[in-house]
Amino acid sequence: MSDLALAVFAAETGAHLIRPPVGGNWRTHLRTFDPAAYARQLAASGFRFLTRAQLPPLLAAIHDPPPGLFLRGEVDPAVLSEPAVAIVGARACSGYGASVARMLGRELASSGVVVVSGLARGVDAEAHRGALDAGGTTVGVLGCGIDRDYPAAHAELARRIAATGLVVSEYAPGVEPRPWRFPARNRIIAGLCAATVVVEARDRSGALITADLALEEGREVFAVPGEIGSALSAGTNALLKLGASPLTSADDVLAAFGLAPAPGVEHEGLLDLLPAAADELVRRTGRTAAEIGRELTELELAGHVAARDGVYRLT
Repeated sequence: MSDLALAVFAAETGAHLIRPPVGGNWRTHLRTFDPAAYARQLAASGFRFLTRAQLPPLLAAIHDPPPGLFLRGEVDPAVLSEPAVAIVGARACSGYGASVARMLGRELASSGVVVVSGLARGVDAEAHRGALDAGGTTVGVLGCGIDRDYPAAHAELARRIAATGLVVSEYAPGVEPRPWRFPARNRIIAGLCAATVVVEARDRSGALITADLALEEGREVFAVPGEIGSALSAGTNALLKLGASPLTSADDVLAAFGLAPAPGVEHEGLLDLLPAAADELVRRTGRTAAEIGRELTELELAGHVAARDGVYRLT
């Protein structure tokens, strides 16, 4: 039985299958399916397929691994077996959540960790962008066919990810996004990684599904503490109550891998201008208020600066 045949049958029938079904439709499909011809079509479209036997060890070890993975990108699939961390969270995240996700993506990727997320709006996208900012490797996991960009607004982000990393999916070309496919996608995000970080999450958020799946597989789960009155922190604070590890910097995750943080030099130009107020930094650098605000937030989180009476100073 071909893993590719099962993946394509699932795509054609709209079913979520991890093992062969029983029935005449499956037997007919198996008789008529030509794996070699389909593989040639995939290659012509710029896609590849990993069979279940070729899956990275961590993903293969989950209790319901996919029949295989479709890949977009030219990077060696061996990158899926390297140390990896999932960064997930709210789509409608706060500015703070976006800054933390991007900072974590950048710092983890700078230290050689593969950053995995779901290409969704909000925290997912910022984590991918942070890894790309650092020139690191990031993997986007789709909840639809490998030939689609979802959301469509992230087509350019997906292109950038595929240029230096991989976009992956268990779904064959042509499979449309459906609500139930995304919780299934989350098991792959968690399954590829030794650790999952939840940045911001409301109650019953999809990010909490990813965290639950990681816990079920015995993987490490970190949660970024948030304001106790914020709905965006309800999910992460609940995870902390349940025993998730609190995350206050990328170093917390790196320690779990036995890795040292990469030297931080990207903020030196801004640090040279302190003490100063944020609006003064905007005028002196010519950068936008949003850019300066994000960088100051990252510096505060890293403990490099502190604000008092609206003025930022080196700590």
